[in-house]
Amino acid sequence: MSKELIDPPGDFRRVSPKLVAVQEISNAITVAVFLAVLALPLVLKGAGVWPGFPAWISWVLGAAVVLWGIIEAIIIPFRVRNMRYALRADDVCVARGVLFHSSEVIPYGRIQYVDVKAGPLLRGFGLCVLQVHTASPDAHPQIDGLLRTDGDRLKDELARRGEERLAGL
Repeated sequence: MSKELIDPPGDFRRVSPKLVAVQEISNAITVAVFLAVLALPLVLKGAGVWPGFPAWISWVLGAAVVLWGIIEAIIIPFRVRNMRYALRADDVCVARGVLFHSSEVIPYGRIQYVDVKAGPLLRGFGLCVLQVHTASPDAHPQIDGLLRTDGDRLKDELARRGEERLAGL
């Protein structure tokens, strides 16, 4: 199988490497929240409120959450390195994936509108997420980890190209 069948040709740009730190922090927060929830039955057992609770359940589930968090922390840099996008002549292509590669190709004429979003963690690192909206419920590609200035510039460019192609229909 040729590489073109998996990754369409184009001049791909990678997202900001700062996204690794954002996703690692998000992963750590997620693991901490799950561990806190799993520790609650142990606290209730220790306080005598729930004396019959089998403590091994919380310990096993807690170990599974920690293991999952470690595996996720190892995969995140590879995942971010494989996130890329390309503005081609007639469409925008968003590709991602470490083990399972996927590419979404959206013709400019199908773009209805483009959003730029950023939560507190992304804003703290000067990053944003660009979300492309089409009429299809299945086609809403997004580009995570763009620098805020690049996201705003790309939003305007995609909107301009979308209006040009839509006018030509």
